[in-house]
Amino acid sequence: MLPVLTLASAVLAIVADTWWPQLPWLFMVFKPLTTALVIAWAWRRGEPGSPVRRAILAGLALSLVGDFALLWPKEGFLPGLVAFLLAHLAYLVAFTRGVRLAARPGPFVAYAAVAGAILWLLWPGVPAALRAPVVAYVACLAGMAAQAAVVWRVRQGGAGEGWARLAAIGGVLFMASDALLATNRFLQPLPLSALAILATYWAAQWLIASSLPPRR
Repeated sequence: MLPVLTLASAVLAIVADTWWPQLPWLFMVFKPLTTALVIAWAWRRGEPGSPVRRAILAGLALSLVGDFALLWPKEGFLPGLVAFLLAHLAYLVAFTRGVRLAARPGPFVAYAAVAGAILWLLWPGVPAALRAPVVAYVACLAGMAAQAAVVWRVRQGGAGEGWARLAAIGGVLFMASDALLATNRFLQPLPLSALAILATYWAAQWLIASSLPPRR
């Protein structure tokens, strides 16, 4: 039931933001509700009290704070950026439980190159006051996604590979979602931006939540 409710809430949020701007309350209700449903999904998974579960739940809760802040795109952008930066740090903590940070350097090199290319492309459009927070955010996001890929590589062929793969794909989608959001904000407006940004965002969050194994 939760997957169906989450999908329905996400669709309503995207449709409201894209095609029903005259009903902003729909978006303001269903955007945070979708993330709250992802939190409910994660809450039912993982071993209670485990550091990984606690860190992923913390990351999702901080993401919910960021979702609320970004309901006001101008005033809430910086608070939202900080909330999501902390969320990525929480996910990074989760992905370093049992696997050393950058135990495989390849993903960090690849994600650093991608993050650098995105920053180079968007840099002229980033206001001076936001440049330092944006750089810090991109570094945390790329580090989180890279470490998720590291965990997958380390666990390939062993127990937990499938769950690690979900987190790694979630990291890729989070990078894609934020790259689209930043392009839409700092470079040029994108057609159907809400559809692309929110679909990849919630897919990322769902996959990271689903990387917690179901309880026995």
